[in-house]
Amino acid sequence: MTEPARTFVIVGASLAGAKAAETLRAEGFTGRIVLVGDETERPYERPSLSKGYLQGGQERAKAFVHDAQWYAENQVELRLGRRATALDLAAHTVTIDGVEQLRYDKLLLATGSRVRFLDVSGAALAGVHYLRTIEQADDLLTGLRAGGQVVVVGAGWVGLEVAAAARGHGRPVTVLEADTLPLRRALGDEVAAVFRDLHAANGVDFRFGCGVREFTGADQRLRGVVLDDGTEIPADLVVVGIGISPAVELAETAGLKVDDGIVTDAGLRTSDPDVYACGDVACSFNPLVDARIRVEHWANALNGGQAAARSMLGQPVKYDRVPYFYSDQYDLGMEYSGWVGPSGYDRVVFRGAPVVAGDAPEFLAFWVRDGRVLAGMNVNIWDVTTPIQDLVRAGHAGTAVDLAKLADPAVPLSDLLT
Repeated sequence: MTEPARTFVIVGASLAGAKAAETLRAEGFTGRIVLVGDETERPYERPSLSKGYLQGGQERAKAFVHDAQWYAENQVELRLGRRATALDLAAHTVTIDGVEQLRYDKLLLATGSRVRFLDVSGAALAGVHYLRTIEQADDLLTGLRAGGQVVVVGAGWVGLEVAAAARGHGRPVTVLEADTLPLRRALGDEVAAVFRDLHAANGVDFRFGCGVREFTGADQRLRGVVLDDGTEIPADLVVVGIGISPAVELAETAGLKVDDGIVTDAGLRTSDPDVYACGDVACSFNPLVDARIRVEHWANALNGGQAAARSMLGQPVKYDRVPYFYSDQYDLGMEYSGWVGPSGYDRVVFRGAPVVAGDAPEFLAFWVRDGRVLAGMNVNIWDVTTPIQDLVRAGHAGTAVDLAKLADPAVPLSDLLT
């Protein structure tokens, strides 16, 4: 007797969801694949939204994961502009738009994250922007091209990339940040200062230690930003980048275990054996760092979608990749590999001078604890990701290195582990 075809449903028409569908087919899965997404655009990659596309140098079409015809050619049912509203674990069903029920054999939740909104007076004025979707990037690019004073609320990765793009369009930019430095919680004081100096050298006006009281306007159009000390900054365009939150509502209501994301094991399985999660929304056990972590970056969506698909097919999966992300700001390009909390290191070791002068800085930085490399960043130095990740893997496994040699550009990184 022929075994009935199985149905795999993927909720989240994202990079992670699209790569999962692609991998299922590449691994020989011949059953039904349904990919559900609440956006009307087919799956795309988000990094370019605050980088190449927003800068005006990358075509919009380059953001998409697959050509439009790929889904039909690979028999992936693409349900766009549709929202998964309920999940019944016992019945193995997902309800779409409160009406249609899809039965699944295996389910992947790749629902991603949502922006955190700033709840102040004037937040609905025209000219106040957020950046998470490609439609929002379209609107923001139009606004940047129109000219005027730009204010960025939040000096995280997206905020700084937007600031760099706005300066590239010739716009005056003010960045508001509650902390004392940009990216301080992510990078620590030592490296965060490099990014402060980089943006200051490119004409960005930072205001640290401040919050937003309200947005002011006339005729429903933005005119300014009032800080919590009463200072008002003129603004024709505001971009709010104060972080994202994992989209866990569907999972939480269904009774899946949730703790800063949908909890999974190293095989990306949730607390239900037929439900998996990956990408921004997943808080997964990573054997490398021996902890559950949630990674909000492109590489995790790319690799996590592939790993989840293999796990759904019953293949042995241990998702222990070194967390990785990258950023491009002005003439500074960087890659970061590893995982370390704000108080998880005892020193930063630099190889090269992290000084912003006339030229773009070129250096490596390593976050170290007890002589062990837990994370590393390469700035305008390329083709070193592999040896840096080797050091990170060794460091998390307990291997210390000679810090003097770590700082010495004459010593090959690969020699530090021999």
